[in-house]
Amino acid sequence: MAQAWRRLFVVGALIGLSVTDAWAQPPAAPPTFTRDVAPILQAKCESCHRANSIAPMSLVTFEETRPWARSIRARVAARQMPPWHIDKTVGIQRFANDRSLADREIDTIVNWVNAGAPRGNLKDMPPRLQWPEQPAWNYAAVFGEPDLVVKSPAYTQKAAAQDAWYKPVVPTGLTEARWVRAIEIRPSTVKGRRITHHALARLRQDEPKEQASNDEDEDAGPGLFMEWAVGKQGEVMRPDSGKLMLPGSQIVFDIHYHAVGEDITDSIELAIYFYPKGQEPKHRQVLGLFHAINGGSRGLDIPPNSVTTHQGVFVMKRAGRIENFQPHMHLRGRGMMMEAILPTGATEVLSLVSNYQFNWHNNYVYADEVAPLLPKGTVLRFTSWHDNTKENPDNPDPTQWVGWGDRTVDEMAHAWVNITYLTDEELKEEQEKRKAVTSTAVQPQ
Repeated sequence: MAQAWRRLFVVGALIGLSVTDAWAQPPAAPPTFTRDVAPILQAKCESCHRANSIAPMSLVTFEETRPWARSIRARVAARQMPPWHIDKTVGIQRFANDRSLADREIDTIVNWVNAGAPRGNLKDMPPRLQWPEQPAWNYAAVFGEPDLVVKSPAYTQKAAAQDAWYKPVVPTGLTEARWVRAIEIRPSTVKGRRITHHALARLRQDEPKEQASNDEDEDAGPGLFMEWAVGKQGEVMRPDSGKLMLPGSQIVFDIHYHAVGEDITDSIELAIYFYPKGQEPKHRQVLGLFHAINGGSRGLDIPPNSVTTHQGVFVMKRAGRIENFQPHMHLRGRGMMMEAILPTGATEVLSLVSNYQFNWHNNYVYADEVAPLLPKGTVLRFTSWHDNTKENPDNPDPTQWVGWGDRTVDEMAHAWVNITYLTDEELKEEQEKRKAVTSTAVQPQ
């Protein structure tokens, strides 16, 4: 007791309090699960960490969460979970789908575990979120049930087999042109997520090839329609922009399956939400593949026991708004950066993923007020880094010379980027709107 009194006296003197004042300041109560931690888990973790979902354990109740407390602290403090690998020191930092934890949320979880992970008062527990028993479409809560669901034929991946690339073509059944405002894509079952490396859905329809597409393997049409990989479910178009589907169109699936030790049968489901009939958005959005490799896929060359850098560039032939940044690499991928080199010669870093993780193909969707508005003639530059050394814990074999390929043990380096193309006049209009919103936001209250 005497030692505690002396420590209190010293601390009080240092901060200018008397001993009486110091005794009057009650220590901050440690965070509790019910009051402080559960709301964070509901907002940022439960979408995966719940029963019958893709995460290995549920974090819905205290009883489910408490055994994992120290592991949660380690993952959260290292910013490994929730998975969000954008570099927070450079580039755009406001995203419409940001699921990362704020510093205060990380501190709350760390302090909760350090205090012994107390339960807290049950009265403080927020109401339990109601998750559907069966897989439900995320955007149905906003737009209602999908207007159209296109499903690939079922495919069985054997327990022990080589990787498979399944490419069925499925008619959409459309008899009239419709504009799309949101798309979701997913394996049809939870088990199906285990065998699906990725799934592409291209829209094939009778129209001139979009000059804006940068995918050299793209079919005629508006670029890639949608892609699924771990960490990505779909996308919602910004107001007054969309994708156009024509009558007689088809979905060309490109699905990469791999064996996981048991026979699993699955298919890919593509849910499409249309604008109301007669409501035609002003802008057409194009999803393209942009190589972070000089010369395209053939230019990827990674010697054994080396760290390499590659770059690719794309010149915008029209003005446009950059909607997102989604790097795609394999096990040796370490990072990717997207820059804009403006016609003035100025260079801007748009986004940098400096800690790429193959298990999470995050799609970083820019917030409305910061989505880059770029003039015609802008050069988009993509830089990729690969680590083919033993220092990379994900590297299957640092002694191998690695090039581009579809297998997981091969490599890739490209970004999926949605661009809403604009006329020069529309670009000026959007820039003026942005200035008006910004000036209004900074006005004194």
